[in-house]
Amino acid sequence: MHHKFKKAYKKLRKNEQKRFKERRNIFLINPLDPILENHALSGKYEGYRSINVGGDLRVIFKLLTPEIALFATVDTHSNLYK
Repeated sequence: MHHKFKKAYKKLRKNEQKRFKERRNIFLINPLDPILENHALSGKYEGYRSINVGGDLRVIFKLLTPEIALFATVDTHSNLYK
């Protein structure tokens, strides 16, 4: 995990951290599970992907290899895509 992700994760409320862990576990089993809404990004996040953690919360990550993903940050949709 990127240091920016760790810092943003610590700022999340406990229920959001729990939701992230649930979605992370789904991601580890099947990164393309439809519940995650995994999709490629463009613009300032070109080369990154996003998954839906629930509600307005998103995780941005980069695939380093087909088996390794680096979680870059986590925040609300509106904060990430300003």
